[in-house]
Amino acid sequence: MNTPPSPPGPERTDGSSVQIGALVPLTRPGWVAAGQHLLAGLELAVREVNDAGGVVGRPLELVVRDTAADPQQATAAVDELARLGVAALAGEYHSVVARAAAGRADALGLPFLCSSAVLDALTEQPTEWVARLSPPQSHGWQIYADFLLSAGHSRIAVAAQPSVYWASGTRILRDYLAPRGGTVIELDMSALTPAAVCDELVGNRATALLLLVGHPEPAVPIVKSVRRDQRLAEIMIGAPAGQPEFAEWATLLGDDSAGVPFLRYLPERLGPLGARVEKVLRERLGEAPSFVAFEGYDTVAVLADVLRSHGADRARTAESWPRVAVEGTRGQIQFSRTRGISVWQWASAPVQVVDRDPAEPGRFRIRHAGRESTEV
Repeated sequence: MNTPPSPPGPERTDGSSVQIGALVPLTRPGWVAAGQHLLAGLELAVREVNDAGGVVGRPLELVVRDTAADPQQATAAVDELARLGVAALAGEYHSVVARAAAGRADALGLPFLCSSAVLDALTEQPTEWVARLSPPQSHGWQIYADFLLSAGHSRIAVAAQPSVYWASGTRILRDYLAPRGGTVIELDMSALTPAAVCDELVGNRATALLLLVGHPEPAVPIVKSVRRDQRLAEIMIGAPAGQPEFAEWATLLGDDSAGVPFLRYLPERLGPLGARVEKVLRERLGEAPSFVAFEGYDTVAVLADVLRSHGADRARTAESWPRVAVEGTRGQIQFSRTRGISVWQWASAPVQVVDRDPAEPGRFRIRHAGRESTEV
């Protein structure tokens, strides 16, 4: 149980901790594996900051709250963490949840560095209080659309569940592909079984199927159904939201897990810091760390740098986003205003399209690399 700190005021030098609130999905229906990787990265960075002397002589402390992929639960957690006096918020994986948290943080004047959520409209209006590490959905999913076109796919079906996030992804794909000769066919997964999806793919002459659905249900049954349908032997299955990144995907699908391209936010090669962090995270997690774990580490690295420079004053933290220049695990992190994005954005975050190698499903292949976002 964390002891609430004294109300925010002058800098304390008595060794009491500087607290960061961490929003993480740790129970279902949240994506638990993503939450575990995100938390592992956050915790490792906090440990390393404290081993190096903390923040202006005070230890850094995470105050973790489980969002369980529930926007209302996340909003309540933001209120609680603000009352506890945290210096800033970090984390969250699910875009719809992060949007709720960001809106509340903006209203309360609480700095929030979003680790992993990509929804473009993270806040309704431009804000100085929120910054983000992951690329916006419009940027990453356009890179994915480029990959589809380069691979010869112009009739693309999307198996989608009702969600702001999935609807946004479908719109991005359609708007980008249509002027380039591509067609997006929507399959409503609130009305179709996995077997019916196969019939729709055949009837619509689709050459690619994108899974805009939850994991493991219904993503895994859809993959199994399509892979076993001889009529669809040539179809490509894709998952831009990253379901195949985690070990559970390979465990549940075996050989069927391979050859499903997804978006991953890692560079082609990690630098010295990234390689060192990768090794430690692998030991802590007992498996290869996902890009989400690196995002967690980088979040704390940025916040610790800001707190060292400006103290735990919330307003000064928010004012510092445009002056950030931190070497992260995946490159130099700096924030800017990016066209169409309401929060401070790391515009040069790496983007790849990757899949599991059919010859060795435990190994990833880079299929396509992205470009930087556009600054204003």
